Parts: sequence; C-alpha cells; structure tokens
Amino acid sequence: MSDIHHPGRRSVLAAGAAGAASLGASWLLTGCTGAASAPVLPVAAQQGAPDRGGTLRIARPPASDAETLDPASALSAYEYLGALYNRLVRVDKDGTLVPDLAESWEPDGKARTWTFRLRKGVTFHDGRDFTAADAVYTLRHILDKKTASPQAAVLAPLIDPDRLRTPDDHTLVVPLRTPHAEFPTLLTHYNCYVVPDGSARSIGRTGIGTGPFKLESFAPAGPGRVTAFADHWQGRPVLDAITFYTVADMSARSNALLAGQVDLLSQTNLDFATARVIAASDRATIARVENGQWYVLPMLTTEKPFTDVRVRQAMKLAYDPEHVVKVALQGAGTAGWDNPVPPSDPAHISAHPEHDPEKARYLLKKAGYEGLAVDLYTSSYDPVFTPMALAYQDSARRAGIRVRVKTAAADSYYTQIWMKKPLMATYWYTGRPVDQLFTQVFRSGSSYNETAWSDKDFDALLDRARRETDDTRRRELYGEAQTFVIDKGGAITPMFADRLVGISRKVRGYAEHGFEFDYLGIGLKGA
Repeated sequence: MSDIHHPGRRSVLAAGAAGAASLGASWLLTGCTGAASAPVLPVAAQQGAPDRGGTLRIARPPASDAETLDPASALSAYEYLGALYNRLVRVDKDGTLVPDLAESWEPDGKARTWTFRLRKGVTFHDGRDFTAADAVYTLRHILDKKTASPQAAVLAPLIDPDRLRTPDDHTLVVPLRTPHAEFPTLLTHYNCYVVPDGSARSIGRTGIGTGPFKLESFAPAGPGRVTAFADHWQGRPVLDAITFYTVADMSARSNALLAGQVDLLSQTNLDFATARVIAASDRATIARVENGQWYVLPMLTTEKPFTDVRVRQAMKLAYDPEHVVKVALQGAGTAGWDNPVPPSDPAHISAHPEHDPEKARYLLKKAGYEGLAVDLYTSSYDPVFTPMALAYQDSARRAGIRVRVKTAAADSYYTQIWMKKPLMATYWYTGRPVDQLFTQVFRSGSSYNETAWSDKDFDALLDRARRETDDTRRRELYGEAQTFVIDKGGAITPMFADRLVGISRKVRGYAEHGFEFDYLGIGLKGA
C-alpha cells in the first residue's frame, strides 16, 4: 500500500509480536480446513448504537522504529492520526468535500486565491485556541524541506509559504502560484492534519491536535493509548479510550481477534480463508469496505520492454480484468479496466478498451516483442498479490505473453522490489480526490510515480483541468486524463477490491472510507 499506500512509509520488520503473538498461527491454519462450509462474508459490520464508554483495542502491523506522530512525516503513525487531529477539509463517504476545521472556502474568479473561513471555539488538547496561525504553520511545516513530507511535492508547486495571509484569527488566505480549481481537495490528504503553531520539534512525541482523542502514551513501532477529549468541538467521542498494539504478522493478529484479545485489525486486508474463519466465529466478524483498495501491476516505463507504449498497451489488452476479479477476489471487488479512479468517484468514467488478446499479439509483433516473456514480482506482504499475479499470468497467456511469477520476501518488498523491478504487484487505498491521485501517482517527477511515466501532454492536461473553473468542463478534462492514463500510462489496474477488516462482534459504528474510520462515533456494545 504505498505511503499513501503504506508500504512506502512502513518498514515491515520481523519484530517480535506484542501481546497476541504468543497465540501463534496453528489455530488459524487448522481452522481454515472448515472454511468451505463457513457463511458468506457479511456485507456490513454489526448494526445498532454502541454503549457509551469502553476501550477499543486495535492490533496494527509493525512499523519503523522511526515512526512519529507528526502527520506531515512520511513515517507518521497512521492509525493515530484521525484520533488526534483534524484537517481543514475532508472527503465525505460519498466523495464530496465537506468542512472540518474550515467552515467554508471560496476562490477568486480565476481560482488563483483561496479564502478559508475557520471555525471558532475549537481548542487543542493543551487548551490553546485554534486560530488561522495554526493553519498557516501547518502548511509551512509541510512545505519545509526539513520535514520531508510526501505532500510537499504536491503543494510546493502551488504555494509560496511566504505569501500565506491571515487577515484575522479565523481567516486563512492562500494565494497560489498557478490557478487550481480543485485546490481544497489537496488538503484532504492525511499529511495535512492541522498541528499547533510552532510545534515542529515536539509534535512527533506529543500528538497535540484538535481531534476527538488526546495522547496518553506512544512508543514508535510499539504500543500506545489515546483517551477521550471531552472538549472536542464536535462533542465527546463514544469511547473512553483506544489502545494500540503492534503485532508482527497477520496470523497472530487474527488469532488475537478470535481469542478476544483485540477488537479491530487495523491496516490488515484479510485473505478469504482467514476472513471466513473469522466470520464463522462467535467473537468476531468481518466489515467489508467496498472498493477500499486498488490493485496495480506497475510497469516501469524507463525499463525495456515497457519503454514502448505499444508493449504497455498490449499488456493491458492481453488480460481480462473480470477474470482477475473472479479468481483473485472471489468476486469481492470491481474490475478496474486500467483506470485508477474508483467507480465511486464523481469524476470516474466507465469507457475503456475491451479485452483483446489478438490486438495485443498484433501490437507486440509491431513493437518487435512477439512471444514476450516477462517477470512479475509478488510477495506474501498482501494476500491478494499472488492470486492477482497468477490470474494475470493465466489470462495473458492467450495473447502469447509468458509471465514468470517471482515471489520476493515480504519484509524487503517495498525497499528492494517496489519501483525497482520492471513489473510487480502493489496496491493503494482508495479515497484520494482525482487531482491528488493523478498528481501523486502519475504526474512527471512525483516521488510516488511508481511507473516513472513522464508525459508532458498529460501534465499539461492536468494543468488545464486545474485552471478550469466550470465544474462540468473540469470534470470532462479529468475524464480525458483517465483516458490518457489508460491508453498511454504504465499502470495495469486490474481491479478495486473490497477490503476485508476483522472486527469484534462487540464493535458498533465502524464506517470506513478513504483513509480512516469514524473515531468519533465508533464504540462497543456490551463491553
């Protein structure tokens, strides 16, 4: 899941598991033998209102020992952020932009200067009032080269930190270097959580924000705890506290859930056999996040044979996305047709080239690669990687493409394979607004452009979309950008997958979208 996708920020260490690791994996392995008779996976989490109070226990994967609570950092402790902080704006479950710490925002006539009206009566966990100075400081902190924030590459071409203005304590004015009609969507990224003015040196340890929980303890790559913030501007959260445990592998995390030692498996997309075992248990069940992840087979466009656009097109036409969804996801997802914009996004276009192995053969012959053989790298890091790779291998065979599936070590996959091998498997979380997605993953020079694709015409198309203030025309331009990526880019996008999240049957109010769940409303029943 690259940064943005977490493997980019996580160092998946073979560290000793905390708490639940002592359970081992034996129960889960033997329990899977009965998976065929288990019930169909539930569509939604347990319904009903939670009780007030209680402590939610979350098991999360291991992280780097350089992990920090600074949201701007590439090593931020992702699971804590939505509990501790707020952003100026956020994306709602239907993909629309909604207020958070900013009550409203508006551009000038050319979308070159944006004015944000900020909430009054909001306090940080240390009792300080939230003001426009904190919003300005947050943006400058992201842009500071010393912070090395992944979001800086997105915001720096647009924002001159010295030109930011605060006419009063609750107004933020952001003049842009170039017009951008979608600029507020760029502030929804999780690197953009608001931190207090002057907190750069301490925020990584203190976690002081305006969120529904305040920090009690935190150990990088280890356990931690947050407690309810009674003075939160939206009201006190349902829970009294959330405790985080770091558990080394998926089997141990799943066993901890089944044993009643934890209530939620964070950042873990369960394989189907494990999900069925959990769904059949008395203590736990499955929450399905529809199209919560998009899976990719990036082709490095700087490495042969993928330097040739005809080869890239052939690799896409050669396989049937519907087949990959059926085999790799057992139907729990949606065919991607090589468009990275999810079907739920208002900007999504459904038009795409059809599966055509004969045309793929023709393109490969024209490019001089008839009988193409390629290595496709995968690993056990994510349970869908290898089934996806094998399904692609099987489907592409009809076009005469020989795919050799290579399994790499999970603990070094995102340091030795990702963005280094010409063809490999990866995934990202959905939830990025369309401009953020294209800018971070597909624009020339982005540090997260995993195909190293560079096309000046595509970049110019994005710039035109940004300058367009007519909503209908701008959406059309982003539609053209999707067609551009499908036709010329280096990313094979077979599918969007429902993310399978293990939760206790006591959990109520689990509603995830984008990068987080509802920390304010989640709770427990009969805890």
